[in-house]
Amino acid sequence: MKKTLSIILCLAMLLTTVAVFASCGDTKSKVKVFTEYELTAEKYAFAVAKENTALKDAANELLAELKANGELEKIINSFFDGSATFAYENPIANPPTGDARDDYLVVATNAYFPPFEYYEGVKLTGVDMKIASLLAEKLDKTLYIYDMEFDSVITSVKEGMADIGMAGMTVNEERLKTIDFTTEYYESAQVLIVREDDTVFADCKSADDITAKLSAQAKTFTVGTQNGTTGYMFTAGDEGFGYDGFKNLTTKGYTTGALAVLDLANGVVDAVIIDKQPAIMIAESTNK
Repeated sequence: MKKTLSIILCLAMLLTTVAVFASCGDTKSKVKVFTEYELTAEKYAFAVAKENTALKDAANELLAELKANGELEKIINSFFDGSATFAYENPIANPPTGDARDDYLVVATNAYFPPFEYYEGVKLTGVDMKIASLLAEKLDKTLYIYDMEFDSVITSVKEGMADIGMAGMTVNEERLKTIDFTTEYYESAQVLIVREDDTVFADCKSADDITAKLSAQAKTFTVGTQNGTTGYMFTAGDEGFGYDGFKNLTTKGYTTGALAVLDLANGVVDAVIIDKQPAIMIAESTNK
């Protein structure tokens, strides 16, 4: 009897587990991006230590060359439309140290930000990574891409663990207090992502409408975004960066924008705010 009861209980637990996973799959929704309504205006550049003027000058010279011959636009467009073929694998497993360090250009990034930096299998690719390879070539150095959390990129450059930060990074006055930037190479904006069946923002016709809707939500309304980014500051508020935020609602930080969008699709958060082009690409991937 005990054996029979145990079998029945095991079967019941198995059926419950299957039902839970089935339920999770059923709740996943497609998402949509409000691409036309830009909540911020910002420009990307590469971060370098204030004392590293030689590297800044070399990077600026490269960017000027790429802009002048039209190659920068070609690089950006190739990653936006999926025609790019560049991918890079680090030649060594760990960041270089000791005497070998001078032979490398160590680039700090967060490789979960397509199309600027992301993985294809074990290789790294993206707009910034392609430019990083060209900079390493210009400097006659071997490229090492140091993948880390986004909010560690500036610190790693400032403290010398990396030579340059290339991570779809916005230039602003607060960051300029501790780090320097190259010339800007791309203009971006923060945008809103919601589930396709969303009703909260359904009648929004402008960025101001979206802001008004966000301001009207209760604390139970949760917006997901990536830690350390402009989207997080815009949502949670950051006085140093000039963002009041939305104290009325809840901001949930993630290590990557992709994780935030996945939680949105699964109903864990109510909306996501991240950079525009990554938002488009992550949404496309999530909806497959």
